[in-house]
Amino acid sequence: MFTGSLVALVTPMDTKGNVDHVSLKKLVEYHIANGTSAIVSVGTTGESATLDHNEHIDVIKRTIDYAEGRIDIIAGTGSNATKEAIELTRQVENIGVVGCLTVAPYYNKPTQEGLYQHFKAIAESSPLPQIIYNVPGRTCSDIKPETVGRLAKIKNIIALKDATGDLSRVYKTRKLVGDDFKLLSGDDATFLDFIILGGDGVISVTANVAAKQVATVCELAFNNQIQQARNLNDSLMALHTHLFIEPNPTPAKWACTRLGLMANGTIRLPLVQLSDASIPVVEQALKDAKLL
Repeated sequence: MFTGSLVALVTPMDTKGNVDHVSLKKLVEYHIANGTSAIVSVGTTGESATLDHNEHIDVIKRTIDYAEGRIDIIAGTGSNATKEAIELTRQVENIGVVGCLTVAPYYNKPTQEGLYQHFKAIAESSPLPQIIYNVPGRTCSDIKPETVGRLAKIKNIIALKDATGDLSRVYKTRKLVGDDFKLLSGDDATFLDFIILGGDGVISVTANVAAKQVATVCELAFNNQIQQARNLNDSLMALHTHLFIEPNPTPAKWACTRLGLMANGTIRLPLVQLSDASIPVVEQALKDAKLL
């Protein structure tokens, strides 16, 4: 359920900026057909920061409806306000999600004790399994391994998504959390090494456009077919890098559109469409991965 290739799904929008439900259903079908383990709906890649509350819940519900039980759905329920994160978590309790992904509070810059109390309060508010998400480059807030170790003692905090790219943390965190706690990479460029060092999978942006390939890399790594995994992952490395050439999810949405996975790459302000200078770079990455 919380292993392998999980996709940080983009939220498709029409030219007016409204959620494109037809394209959303198409994306769900794409991931079911291509071996993705689970979909993270309205995580930060899904533009949770710019969807209003009703849209946020509606997209999660529609993703569950479109999946029809064929793939696990994890709800993004993070916020920099603990109260709001609790409200979002409670709202998805009985709609069919298998768990929640909760990003570290952004802008506030809480202490380690503040981070601990934030995630503890959310976990205690709901029986849903919780994945805590550490992405200091976007939040200015770093959940240290020692804090993850404390949080792992809370029964329904069951996993960490680590987007630091710091591979030295895998071993250190594993010692603090034990074998049952899931460690998921949130950094596509290092996810294979993360798994080799003891991680359980990845919550991937690249999987938005290369679902089968990312799932296969995970499977090969789990089966100790490391060289085959490296060879395939090498073909994805340009994507792992250039899908972040501009702020996520701008390049990923452009790439999904280029591949015909959704109608267009509309993104909400303050992010803007992929620049003319970056388009050929992302297109070449798609070609390197043999997707074009």
